[in-house]
This record gives sequence, structure tokens and C-alpha cells, in this order.
Amino acid sequence: MSTTLDTIPDVCPELGIEVPIATIDSELRKLWEHDEARSNASLINLVVFSEKPGALIENSAIIRELTRDHACRAILVEINSTAAPSLRAWITAHCHLAEGRKSICCEQISFYLTGRATGRFRNTVFAHLNSDLPLVFWWQGELSGILTERLVSVMDRLVIDSSSWADPAASFRRIEENSQVNGSLIIQDHAWTRSLQFRIGIASLFNDPAAQKILSGIETVEMTYHPSHRNTALQVLAWLAVQAGWKDGPVEENFTFIASNGTAITALLTADSDSAPLSRLVLRAGETTVQVIYERGTSHLQRRIESGNYTPTSLSPADPTSPAELVALQLARGGKNSLYQKILPRFRKFLERTP
Repeated sequence: MSTTLDTIPDVCPELGIEVPIATIDSELRKLWEHDEARSNASLINLVVFSEKPGALIENSAIIRELTRDHACRAILVEINSTAAPSLRAWITAHCHLAEGRKSICCEQISFYLTGRATGRFRNTVFAHLNSDLPLVFWWQGELSGILTERLVSVMDRLVIDSSSWADPAASFRRIEENSQVNGSLIIQDHAWTRSLQFRIGIASLFNDPAAQKILSGIETVEMTYHPSHRNTALQVLAWLAVQAGWKDGPVEENFTFIASNGTAITALLTADSDSAPLSRLVLRAGETTVQVIYERGTSHLQRRIESGNYTPTSLSPADPTSPAELVALQLARGGKNSLYQKILPRFRKFLERTP
């Protein structure tokens, strides 16, 4: 049987060795006993969950790359709720040379569950976590009934991509309800990470005196985004409003704000199917503009101030776009993601309205 997007083959070398569920721990021990040159390394439990057909094999390839820089015990789960109940498991190790000599390896356990899986999934994952390590849970795709209060209670970080949700407002309410028992839960959203360099770019431009002069006089915010990534644009808009202290203005066709000095501000958000997730952010005040532009396919952002004859320009790295790059960046940055938590209420308020 060949690998397809809607099935797991009988033999699946991409996932390693298929083993009975009850022997997972003993089979993992054998991996290390057979090769003294390999050293097991883990700093976190990383659970990757998906209900997308074929995700198990795709995610195994992602973990292979992630473990070059992020030591973890990876637990991959794919669920097919439409098939008859079953449970299969595989084990493998992703190994990378350290200083050209000894292999540093990370364990991977993969589970393929079919049928009604809520309780079986939770118990299966809980049973194979390294209890001494924090749990980073990467949820791919739409939220479902698998996300329960009990599951959220053991997470340290929940990695999501709110841009993939059909109803992000409802999904955030679901996370809020299920995280009541876990006040220390850290949420990391791909939609937010996609705008990191745009936000750094705008903030750095305001170190310039010419840009500082217009802070209190901004009249227009302009953003261009891909239709699939409106959440990224809304999160950047929430970031601007929160950091600048803008109050929400009257509900109109566009988002409007009132600055602390009474200046009216209009935000013009434009969807473009040829755009990157975010390709243009411009702040205007009179004849002065501050802007960050990304031309799709290039490796950098262009940052620019235009104020009369004064037009300094600089470059900065482009934001990552692939799920693997986004997760790698989120794992590397760590922290409490406090800025995202700060803008989240405003962003969720934006979701509740249709300008």
C-alpha cells in the first residue's frame, strides 16, 4: 500500500518502527541500548495534534528539522473520527551529530487513532509524557471536542494558528472556557508570529526624531494582507491601538480610533490575494509617512520614512511563513508572550465586529 493523504500505510518507515501500545516504553529503551554513540536529549514534551489526513507523516518531517535546534520528546497524533475504532503506534529517534562525533537524538512517538477518541487520546498522551518536562501542545487546524478542560490543565504552552479557523471569535471563547483551570497557560499564535518583523520594523522607525514628531498626529493606518490572514492584520491593528493608547471610534465601514489628544484615526485594511500574509503597513500624518513593505518572494522587509526631502530606508529580515519555521521561532523565543496577552482582548473585540 502506498502512502496517500487519507490513509496510513501498513508499513510506514517515515514514522519508524510500529509497536504495540503496551511496549512503547520498553521499545524506546532498546533504541538507546543498541547504540552507545547516541545520547537522548529532551528539554520539553512537544505534542503535535491534527485531524488532517496525512498529517502524521507531514509532521514527522517537521519534527526531524525542529530537533536540530530544539531537543524534545515529540508525541505526534493524528485522529480519524470517521473510521472504526483502532489505535496504532510507532517509535523513532531523530539524531543529529554534535561536534561531528556523538549523535544527539530526540524520541518521537506517533499515534494514529480512529473512531471516537476523546478519552483514548487524552489517556494515551498523558501516559507517554515525560513528567519532568514542560508540555508544549501544538494544535493544528480547527478546535474540536478533543480540547477539554482536563487536557488544557496540563499544558504549559498552547500553539495555535487562529488564521486557520472558520470562526476565530468562537474558538477563542472555547480556549478561554477550557483554560479557566490553568491561569498560567501561555498561548502562541502563528497569526501573531507572522507579523513579528513588521512590528519590530515600525517600532524601530519611531526611534527616528522625524517619526517621533508624528506620533500624536497619526491620521491613517493602511495595511495590505492576504485574505487568509486577516487575523494577522487585526492583531497588528490591535497592537498599534493598545501601544499608542487609542480608543475605539464609532463603528463605520472602516475601523476608527480616537487618539489621546482627540485626533481621529482611520484604519484602511485591504485584502489582496497576491499578497503575503502581511505585505504593507503604512502610518500617515500630514505629509509624513512611516511604512514597512514586503515584496512577496524577497528575503527582507523595506522600512522607510518619508518626510519632505528626508527619506531614510533600511532593510530587515522577512517574517517566516511555514508552520515549521513559525514553531521553531516560537520555541526559540520562549517567554510568557505577555505582549500577545496584552493585545488579545482588543483583537477579540475586533473579531466580534465586521467593519
